[in-house]
Amino acid sequence: MKPLTLYVDKKSFIHAVDPITKLFYLAFAVLTPVFAPIAYASLICALLSLFLLFWAKVLGNALPAFLFVCFVLLTVIVIQGLFGVSNKTEMFRLSGLIFYQEGLLTGVRVILRVVNIVAAFLVLTLTARTSDLAEDLVRAGLSPRIGYVITSVFQIIPQMISSADTIMDAQRSRGMETEGGLIVRMKAFIPLIGPVVLDSFMGTKERALALEARAFSASNKKTFLRERPVSPYASPIRWTFAALMLAALIWRVAA
Repeated sequence: MKPLTLYVDKKSFIHAVDPITKLFYLAFAVLTPVFAPIAYASLICALLSLFLLFWAKVLGNALPAFLFVCFVLLTVIVIQGLFGVSNKTEMFRLSGLIFYQEGLLTGVRVILRVVNIVAAFLVLTLTARTSDLAEDLVRAGLSPRIGYVITSVFQIIPQMISSADTIMDAQRSRGMETEGGLIVRMKAFIPLIGPVVLDSFMGTKERALALEARAFSASNKKTFLRERPVSPYASPIRWTFAALMLAALIWRVAA
């Protein structure tokens, strides 16, 4: 059975950093380009995230996500280049359609922001176990219910992929054609939706029953099976990210 997580087990310094510190980095990478009044802030943060993924030896695992996102976002450049509100400077014409420079720049900025967000999330999800993140947040005082919600959110995509693979294998064993041209795949996709959704609902119910059997809703103080030592460098790194976000916000207000 495939693990319901995107985590990649490697030996690196990035993997050794605790999940809460990576959560601080995620907030820094996502919010700093919003706060900073410079156009290339998203590019800087995206390059930093790519460097961290390379350092953690998981850049290859992240490439499919980047390729999918970039393929989807190419439509943003096309739409903005042709129909953007601020379009003025013509770049070229194609079959009677005019592509503008302002639209191209707007589309590139959007792509950089989205790639930056995706890269920052991948640093967290590929190098930190979801269970460790939820456990550390609960240790820090977060409600166990919220910790469970966080775990569930990060498991949605792997769980649905695993469920879809199992259901497609079952459909193939019964003679359903699931591979071939676009029309064949579309026909196979429609019968797949219902079982995947129903399986998700059933899985949610089973997890709720399993949690209740383990006294999840009990009011007593929770204990932990493992003791997770916190690195002495964790607090300085977190405060550094927080200070950089605050500096970017002050810069934006003063600009």
